[in-house]
Amino acid sequence: MTGMKPSSLPPPGDAPLRVCYFGTYRAGYTRNQIILKGLQAQPDVAVNVCHAPLWQGIEDRVQQASGGWRNPRFWGRVVSAYRRLIRAHAAAPDYDVMLIGYPGQFDAYLGRRLAHARGKPVALDILMSLHLVAEERDLVAAHPSTGALLFRLERGGLRRPDLLIAENPEYGGYIADKYHLPRERFRYVPHGADETVFHPRPLRPPDDHFRVTYHGGYLPSHGLDAILGAAALLRDQPDVRFHFYGSGPEKARIVRQASELALSNITFHGFVSQDELLDGLATAHVCLGVFGTTRQANFTVQNKVWEGLALGRPVISGDSPTIRAALADRREVYLVARNSPEALAAGLSELRADPALRESIAAAGHARYRAGNSTVAIGRQMAGALRELVELASATTHHPPRR
Repeated sequence: MTGMKPSSLPPPGDAPLRVCYFGTYRAGYTRNQIILKGLQAQPDVAVNVCHAPLWQGIEDRVQQASGGWRNPRFWGRVVSAYRRLIRAHAAAPDYDVMLIGYPGQFDAYLGRRLAHARGKPVALDILMSLHLVAEERDLVAAHPSTGALLFRLERGGLRRPDLLIAENPEYGGYIADKYHLPRERFRYVPHGADETVFHPRPLRPPDDHFRVTYHGGYLPSHGLDAILGAAALLRDQPDVRFHFYGSGPEKARIVRQASELALSNITFHGFVSQDELLDGLATAHVCLGVFGTTRQANFTVQNKVWEGLALGRPVISGDSPTIRAALADRREVYLVARNSPEALAAGLSELRADPALRESIAAAGHARYRAGNSTVAIGRQMAGALRELVELASATTHHPPRR
């Protein structure tokens, strides 16, 4: 914990772990909401939010990564946000550990200074490599100088915290290798779903057709072309219908392609209310996961997988070592080859023909979700990682190794 001032020991006994949840993170983003709710649900954790909004959404971040960061107005936003963040931190009560929310790689520069000035350790919830996301959206190729700057800033930001939180060892190992970071600095807290939102609903799938749903962003990593291809292969089975919910940079192309293929078995619902989305998913015979082949797709088990399981529905998704480490194929999830319309169509046909298999996957997947990927379970895992950091920081500060 180099650079920290001497700190008081963490509260003894049953006193709560005091967490400062810090940064310009996206407050409405699923990961931040789940982590916050999960920590707040722990009886032995107290959370103080220290937040100043900076980002206005995905489109805003894409615009800045595409060269908008050179605009003085953007830097005015940055200065204003960090001034508010400094004031909020100055007014924050004492805490044991700072946790920087996603995206927080840039916030780590300031967060380390503020926390270490109080003698407190810092953890960063990485979630995703910002440079990898930019690469996969072709922003690095289109704007090489911005890509190089992003790489350097992320590398520096990842070196500031005392602890790095990744979703799983595969993603953490990639980041460690990419930026030459010690793997012992990483701990792992998985994705999940908010059970106050995603839970079984008293609705049944329709009897007159087989309903397949996709929800989420239209992104290259999600493999939407494979879903369209499967829909085309199943077009001669009029009782199989695909329903898409959400929006994103790939949506216009996907809708246009579906129109060119005359796929009457697809309905695009767009961005709908939460209740409409939940009803749509709850009445699905099968929920779709992710079928892309990018690193981002292979390194993570996306929220949409856990959300489908949290609703008590069977999920079919692309195969990878990462998802197999989290869920058992054909027992808790149905896995198929990625970027393969043929494999997806065959899997959907098997699930359509075997209601008992669908229900067994749904039940086992839901139980697996509740055990390790609900907000309470994720909060428990995050609290454990933070407690370990606090104990290590205290031991290092107060009991230096003998020379």
